[in-house]
Amino acid sequence: MRILHTGDWHLGRTLEGRSRQREQEQFMDELVEIADSQNVDLILMAGDVYDSVNPPAAAEQLFYDAAARLTAGGRPLVVIAGNHDQPERVSSVSPLVRRQGITLVGLPTSDPVTVQVARTGEIAKIAALPYPSEARLGELLAGESGEAELRLAYSARVGRLMNLLGREFTPETVNLAMSHIYVLGGVESDSERPIQVGGAYTVDPSALYCGAQYTALGHLHRAQRVKGDGMIRYSGSPLAYSFSEAGQTKSVTLIDVAPGQEPACEEIYLRCGRPLVNWKSSGGLEEVYRWLDEDRDPSAFIDLEIRLNEALSMNDIQRLRKAREGIVHIRPVYPQMEQELEQVSRSRMPVQELFRKFYQRQTGGAEPDDSLIELFLELTEEERRQPEEGEEN
Repeated sequence: MRILHTGDWHLGRTLEGRSRQREQEQFMDELVEIADSQNVDLILMAGDVYDSVNPPAAAEQLFYDAAARLTAGGRPLVVIAGNHDQPERVSSVSPLVRRQGITLVGLPTSDPVTVQVARTGEIAKIAALPYPSEARLGELLAGESGEAELRLAYSARVGRLMNLLGREFTPETVNLAMSHIYVLGGVESDSERPIQVGGAYTVDPSALYCGAQYTALGHLHRAQRVKGDGMIRYSGSPLAYSFSEAGQTKSVTLIDVAPGQEPACEEIYLRCGRPLVNWKSSGGLEEVYRWLDEDRDPSAFIDLEIRLNEALSMNDIQRLRKAREGIVHIRPVYPQMEQELEQVSRSRMPVQELFRKFYQRQTGGAEPDDSLIELFLELTEEERRQPEEGEEN
């Protein structure tokens, strides 16, 4: 059986107000082309169909059109809701599309998905778990006393669900799992909306293992394999959605697998999408205009950092944007600013800023919530007030 794993389409998403609709249309054309040319038997879409719970009509139309094209000829498509999706909205048209071979799973359920491949007659059993938020799981976990306990409770709940979903796996079927979740060890980027508080809603890879030969994940935008039992992979997003993804080559994953056999995986790299690039100019405006005259990165969206000795005027900014519509950010950096930043020592940095930087490093760039910072400050103050050794209580 040949399976195509994709996810994190984020239809309707923009980049600082710039539409990505045309790029997403090109991705759909390329995905259909890959599915047809590679004789794909089954497509798994691992969540975040849309970028918001209330997507624009054009995004919904693009999804329905793509789903119809992908399933032409009887090829099954299984879609789960991600953390950006409104689950009922994703699954609301199930009665209309089921006969087309489209399975839409909005909310977590204990019922696995069963599909039959038209070309070979083989049967796939899929433990399909949409984004399992606390609310969607229907179980209050916040009563656990700390982050470590909460993470263990969350992982255990996910593990129980995955085992339930995998109960119909047999030696004669192709056994698959799919979820939209943050797994311990995955590498994040700035464009994913965090689905965990600190590390509390991080799932241990062992929680996902339910006997599946391949586990298709969504949420992280960088294509990657996660260490754990069985083959566990994120397909990544089809387009770069933030400048933290600059330089990444986007892909979908092609899997060949037979009942009882190890899967063979191949990344198929995508041609679609405008590249996102970072320009760092140390030569001021003159260097930037030279790059523009050379037509450097002509189709890219650009994050421009420019070192200047004099203030950047509004006329300069307007001229740059007029010269290249793809310039998204313009960040002037002045020598005096750099010197001042270098002179700020760690010892003088506010404790909440130290915590914020530590948190960013530990989570791959996520920003701590105000409530988390307040809790840290409270704990720090409590620790400071604790009596020194030998003092009376």
